[in-house]
Amino acid sequence: MAIRRWEPFGEISNLRQMMDRMMEETFMRPSMLFGGFETGVPIDMYETENELVIQGSLPGVKPEDVDITVTGDTITIKGEMKAEEEVKRENYLRQERRYGAFSRSITLPGAYEAEKAEAHFEHGILTLRVPKSEQAKPKQIKVQASTK
Repeated sequence: MAIRRWEPFGEISNLRQMMDRMMEETFMRPSMLFGGFETGVPIDMYETENELVIQGSLPGVKPEDVDITVTGDTITIKGEMKAEEEVKRENYLRQERRYGAFSRSITLPGAYEAEKAEAHFEHGILTLRVPKSEQAKPKQIKVQASTK
C-alpha cells in the first residue's frame, strides 16, 4: 500500500463541487427528482388584437389524456404521458423521456373571457385561444377639432 500525502484543500474543493452539483440538481431542476417534465408544460404565450394565444408542447401525449380547466383568471393544463410498452428497468441503457402526470397553471395577464376559450391539438402542440373581453379591447377615440 502506497502512502499518500493528505491534501486538505483538495478535499474541500471536491466537497464544494459535490455540494454545487447537489444544489443544482435539487433547486434548479426540482421536477426531475419526481420524474415529471423538467418545466411542466413549456408554453409560448402571445396576444393578438382580439385574443390571447397559449401554445404548449406535449410530445407523445394523446389529446384525450389532456384536461384543461378554468378557475377565475387561471387556466390549468393537466394530463398524463403514458409509457407505450413495458420494458424491464434493468434492460434500459438510457431513459431520458419522462412518463407520468404533469400540470401547468397559467394566470391570465388581463381581462379575458376564459369560459369562451377554445383548444386545438395538432402534432403534439396544444393551442388555446382565449378571447379578450370587450373592456380589454383597444378603443379608438376620434379627436374632433373645435371651430370658433
